[in-house]
Amino acid sequence: MSVTLRRARSQDAETLTDLSIRSKRSNGYDDAFMAACRAELTVSEADIAHAEYWIAESGAVLGCACLLADPDGRAGVIHAFFIDPDRQRQGIGRLLWQKLLERARAKGMVELRLDADPNAVPFYQALGFETVGECPSGSIAGRTLPHMMIAL
Repeated sequence: MSVTLRRARSQDAETLTDLSIRSKRSNGYDDAFMAACRAELTVSEADIAHAEYWIAESGAVLGCACLLADPDGRAGVIHAFFIDPDRQRQGIGRLLWQKLLERARAKGMVELRLDADPNAVPFYQALGFETVGECPSGSIAGRTLPHMMIAL
């Protein structure tokens, strides 16, 4: 399978939303949890215009990842990182990670941060991220998420 990477376009918003929801649901979350997360997982045309969304594809969209810069530009935030549930553990996440790393370094960023789904912590640790604290969930009141960072 030949996988290519490209920047997302505005017309990809619905596909990326669907991918994000399917990927999140694959962690075993129930309908109530997913309904609470829907707004946070929705990708809009404005999101794509504002941030660097990257897509991995091979005839269909296999994964996506999003890089945002902090206002000072020295740090970046991984805002989204989702792989099609049927394509996980096939190297697609690593391809997207390499692209984000390349882009962050080209922009002069010195660190990357993210708020991880607890199920994704082992993946991010394998990339070199360390848990440096906790942060409140943007969707579920009272839930906290691991806050992770990697120095570049």
